[in-house]
Amino acid sequence: MSTVRTVSDTKRAFYSLHTRPINSIYRRVVEELMVEMHLLSVNADFRYDPIYGLGVATTFERFMQGYRPDADRDSIFNALCHALPDEPQKYRQDAEQMRAIAASTNADEFLAQVKQLPDGEVSGLLEILKPIAINPSFKYSRLFAIGLYSLIEVMNPELVKDEAKRNEAIQTLATGLKLSDEKMQKDLELYRSNLEKLSQARQVMEDILKADRKKKEERAKAKDLATTPPQDSPLA
Repeated sequence: MSTVRTVSDTKRAFYSLHTRPINSIYRRVVEELMVEMHLLSVNADFRYDPIYGLGVATTFERFMQGYRPDADRDSIFNALCHALPDEPQKYRQDAEQMRAIAASTNADEFLAQVKQLPDGEVSGLLEILKPIAINPSFKYSRLFAIGLYSLIEVMNPELVKDEAKRNEAIQTLATGLKLSDEKMQKDLELYRSNLEKLSQARQVMEDILKADRKKKEERAKAKDLATTPPQDSPLA
């Protein structure tokens, strides 16, 4: 009888793989993402799909934007995936492929086709979505919703900036995939809100660091002036 991995097991694995300290403003982001991915991975109904992979990659990239040192971001993401255990390259490749397909897809046409699921033959992104639409046991997740949202964002960046059009698109996706529109709307609203809050926190931190650097430069300049004799001072 196999033992189901616990959240503690995953956390221990993560911190054994990434041993450098994580900046406090980002630690909660990393641990919440880790727990969310872990709980999905041990759920009997969960099945990985490329849109979920895009959601994971996008969430990590957006919330870890501006992390210093920059080189640690890859280490953190790799450790996050390996701790599950999973392969980080799978997430990166699927995210890149999904974005490439979305970039050449018309958002209005795509949403119109989603309304017709699961009828008829499908191709492209709809090949991934059709099995989800006809699967009554599909395990919905916030990260899957973020993946869907990211697709629309790539297809038409202006659409997601318009609240009415954005909400209509989310409703269309939820209805076509037989998912809860209310749940998706709440999850994506929270996602957008948290991104904004983190962006504001990063700006505050940057302002504090900038002010600190300025004070250090002023103190160093004052010290130099204090130790440098005036050029016109009389010689002894």
